[in-house]
Amino acid sequence: MEYFERILLKEIKKWIDRKEIIAIKGPRQSGKTTLLTMLMQWLQEERGVRKENIFFMSFEDKEILEGFFLNPKDFIKRFVLDESQRYYFLIDEAHYCQGIGQKLKLLYDLYKNIKFIITGSSSLEITSETAKFLVGRLFSFELLPLNFYEFLNAKDKGLAKVFSEQHKLIENFVLKGEDFEIPKNDVFIKDLLRYFEEFILFGGYPEVVKAKSEEEKKIILKNIFNTYLDRDVVSYLQITDTIKFRKLVSILSMLIGDMIKFDSLCNQTNSYFKEIIHLIDILEQTYVVTLIRPFYRNMVTELRKNPKVYFLDYGIRNYAINNFNLLDRRNDAGKLAENFVFNEMKKLGKDLSFWRTTAKAEVDFVVSDENILPIEVKFEEFRKEKINRSFYSFIRNYSSKFAIVATKSFWGEKKFNGTKVKFIPIAYL
Repeated sequence: MEYFERILLKEIKKWIDRKEIIAIKGPRQSGKTTLLTMLMQWLQEERGVRKENIFFMSFEDKEILEGFFLNPKDFIKRFVLDESQRYYFLIDEAHYCQGIGQKLKLLYDLYKNIKFIITGSSSLEITSETAKFLVGRLFSFELLPLNFYEFLNAKDKGLAKVFSEQHKLIENFVLKGEDFEIPKNDVFIKDLLRYFEEFILFGGYPEVVKAKSEEEKKIILKNIFNTYLDRDVVSYLQITDTIKFRKLVSILSMLIGDMIKFDSLCNQTNSYFKEIIHLIDILEQTYVVTLIRPFYRNMVTELRKNPKVYFLDYGIRNYAINNFNLLDRRNDAGKLAENFVFNEMKKLGKDLSFWRTTAKAEVDFVVSDENILPIEVKFEEFRKEKINRSFYSFIRNYSSKFAIVATKSFWGEKKFNGTKVKFIPIAYL
C-alpha cells in the first residue's frame, strides 16, 4: 500500500535505537496508526528486524486492553522469548489504558531489550499523567493533519519540490535571520494557489486529502468530527452536553483571527466563565483549536489579556460553519489565510503572538526571541510594496531588522524606517 510521506517519520527514525519510549500524540484520524504501520514496515525492510520481534496492538481492542491493564508484566512476558534480542511494541491508542504511565514505567525499568512506541488521540493523558511517571524515559512527538508541504507532495510531487526549495529559504529567514533573494519571475504561483485554495477549504486530514469529490470530503469531515465528539469528548472526557460543545466550536469557528470575548461566549452558549475555559482547554488539548496571546512590552498602551483563536485544521473549521465556498465567494478568505500563516509559522517552533494597542493598532503575528519579526497577512493582489499604518508603527517602535507581509501572489522587498520588509506569497510560508 502507498502511504503519504510524513515528515515526522524521519524524525522518529533518528531515535529508534535509543531506549526511551516514543509517544506520538495527535487528533483522531491524523494518521498515527498509519505511521506505526509505516514504521513497522521500515523496521522489517530497512533495518532487518524479524517480523516476530515486532508487536502491533491497539488498546481500542477491549480484550487486548484488559489483558495489559490487569497484568502488564505477564502480558508482555509471553511475547519476549529471547532476552538477547530486541523487541518493538507498537501500542496504538494507549491513552485508553488507565494508569498507562505507571505501567509503562514498570515495563521500561524491567525490560532493557524492548522499545515501546505509543500513540494517543488526546494529549491530556499522554502529557500529564503519563509524563509524571516517565520523566527521563519519554520522547514526545505530535502528528497533526498533513501540513501544506505534505499535502502538496501527495498531490503533485514536482510542485512540492519547487515549493520545498523556496520554503526552505523562507524558513531560514524566519528562524535564523538569513536573508534571501526575491525571485524575479514565479511561473508556479498559479498552480500553487490552486492547491492552496483546496487545502484551506478542506484541510489536511489524510482521508479527506484522498477523497476524489467535494461531497466525499464533506462526509469524511462530518464523520471525523462526530467520531471525535463521541469517543474523545463524550466517552473519554465525560462531557455529555454535546449541544453546548458543538455550539462553542461553531462560534469559535466564526472568530478565527479575532480576540475572544469570554463574556460574549458565556452568553451565547448559556454557560459560565469556568466552564467555557474548561471546554476551550479541551479543544486545545484535543487538537481542535489553538489560542495565541498578545505581545507586549509597554504595559500602558499594549493589550495583554484576551487571546485570539485559530483552528488546527481548516476542513474541521469550515465544516463547523458549513461553508466550503471558493475563496473569491466568501468574506472570511483573509481570516482563513491568516489561520494558514499561523499554523505554518507555529510548526517552526518559535514563540508566536499578536500585537494590538489600546488605540487598536494591530499586527497579525510577532515571532519573538532574541530578534523580533512582525508578520502581516494581506491576502490580496499587490502592484507595489506598501504597508499599513499599524505595521509601520510596530516597525518604528521595535526597530526590527526584518519583517514579512504575506500576500496573495506578490514578491517584493523594500526598506521602511530601516527595516527590510519581504513581501512573500502566502502559499510559500
